[in-house]
Amino acid sequence: MPMVPEVEFTSYYGHPVVKPAPWGDEVAAYLLLGGVAGGSGLLAAGAQLTGRQALRRNARLSGLAAAGVGAVALVADLGRPDRFYNMLRTFKVTSPMSMGSWILSGYSGFLGVASVAEVDRLLAQRLPLGVLRKVLYAVEGPSGLAAAVFSAPLAVYTAVLLSDTATPTWNAMHRDLPFVFAGSASLAASGLAMLTTPVGEAGPARTLATVGVVADVTAMHYMESRMDPVAAEPLHIGRAGTLLRWSERLAVAGGIGAMLGGRSRIASAASGLALLAASACTRFGVFHAGIESAKDPRYTIEPQKRRLEKRRAQGVTDDSITTGW
Repeated sequence: MPMVPEVEFTSYYGHPVVKPAPWGDEVAAYLLLGGVAGGSGLLAAGAQLTGRQALRRNARLSGLAAAGVGAVALVADLGRPDRFYNMLRTFKVTSPMSMGSWILSGYSGFLGVASVAEVDRLLAQRLPLGVLRKVLYAVEGPSGLAAAVFSAPLAVYTAVLLSDTATPTWNAMHRDLPFVFAGSASLAASGLAMLTTPVGEAGPARTLATVGVVADVTAMHYMESRMDPVAAEPLHIGRAGTLLRWSERLAVAGGIGAMLGGRSRIASAASGLALLAASACTRFGVFHAGIESAKDPRYTIEPQKRRLEKRRAQGVTDDSITTGW
């Protein structure tokens, strides 16, 4: 019989074990805009290859605008623009922030060239380009396809950025969050394209929306099933829980509208708005769930204890997890 009863450790005077990330809603907005930009770049490339000029133009301009506003939101959170520039001084494959800075820069550069050509056509070639106009139109196509190479990494690298932290809920998502963000990016980009593009050319966007809904909802549920139940709890409570419940509802509604209302401009726009809102709810919901999980010691300690017990039950007694060394 033990002389001293078991002590249930929480944390030192109830303080958080993990310091919450000092990020505001600017970062959550950047998560969303990165998905919009990444998905739009892929849509634009598909439209370019299939001759859908309106969809190509709208997706290119939407993608560049999202990347630009997202960069502004990121710099606003960093506090000084030179902090972003400094991240481009090195190329470190083990740093999600370093890789993300290069991905964003490459995407914006290539898509910017293609978008300038689109703007020049919209203005009936009134931009003061001179002899550069022929060069611009010659490199427009390759630039649009090069931007698509950066599109998928741009859409999902922020998932790696979040799950690479010690924040309990984000870290518990590390295996599956990129798939959730890929589905979310599909919803955002297809929804925006359905809002801005006539129904005659928005067929690929509707197809992407349908696939995106299935991917987003399935990946989210699968991810939760593989998480520690305590680490997943912040996804269902408070502000994050409300946002994620609405995300699924809006995604399903938007997906049904995309499948059934393809011939109606109003139905297409309404479905697109629902899909865009669903993506926003997913990204903001995941963001706030992680922030809240770092504030309560329980979300750090209980999953750690379960992992320790599981390893001991498997007979592992000599590693750093079980010995503390």
